Amino acid sequence: MRLMPLPKRVLQCGRLSLDLSQPHVMGILNVTPDSFSDGGKHNGKDQALTYALQMMADGATVIDVGGESTRPGASAVDVDEEIRRVVPVVEELSKHDVIISIDTSQPEVMRAAVQAGAHIWNDVRALTRPQALDTAAELNIPVIIMHMRGEPTTMNNLDQYDDVTTDVIAELQQRVNDALTAGVKPENIMIDPGFGFAKNAQQNLKLLNEFYKLNDMGYPILSALSRKRFIGEALGGADAQNRAIGSVAAHLMSIQQGACMVRTHDVKAMNDAIKVWNAMNQLGV
Repeated sequence: MRLMPLPKRVLQCGRLSLDLSQPHVMGILNVTPDSFSDGGKHNGKDQALTYALQMMADGATVIDVGGESTRPGASAVDVDEEIRRVVPVVEELSKHDVIISIDTSQPEVMRAAVQAGAHIWNDVRALTRPQALDTAAELNIPVIIMHMRGEPTTMNNLDQYDDVTTDVIAELQQRVNDALTAGVKPENIMIDPGFGFAKNAQQNLKLLNEFYKLNDMGYPILSALSRKRFIGEALGGADAQNRAIGSVAAHLMSIQQGACMVRTHDVKAMNDAIKVWNAMNQLGV
């Protein structure tokens, strides 16, 4: 682990912007019936909006709306169904001053979401679906490129690495290069090492300990390890609902190593931790 400064950069999100020299909390809003931690809780439009407004009050500057679960073994969702789940929520959220990201791999979903007011494409499949790269370049919006191997149904069998951190960086760089070649602007790219995706518990912990190495890629970094299974294993087998404190601690370690955004189920707890971290930093010692 090595302490790293946050990037002196601003991420432009339509008429809104994010100062990435300060850590930001991305609140998770799953409008799905089957997500691993909160599936079914917010899959009605009114429930989703109420929960999103609470996360904003608790300190979230970004709301990440997802209409398809990417938990291990999750089944695919039809594009029309994903749009039906996501777009009405985005339309309501767009009436508020909050940055909206969409957790999707489908270009058609992202296009519809942007039309409804969304700002960021958060793609666990790193723009590998047909037409995704071209769509990202055309939409000219920030994209979060995440590391994963295979699909949620197969990724747990693909965790063979020579060195997990080195290999993740190399594979992420390839996806970034593909995005740049397709016309995605460098200032629109963020990266995510993909905690829990095609990585076992020990590999996730090694990646967290060496998170600072991701800064060498030169792009803003999202850390998204909220309530992941490796957190539960580190806590002696805690279930998803009892991983909040462990997740906050691990996210804070990410921020100390250069993550300018963390994606979390537990917005208030994470925001409180960041407030303490900021107060310490303001001492200038």
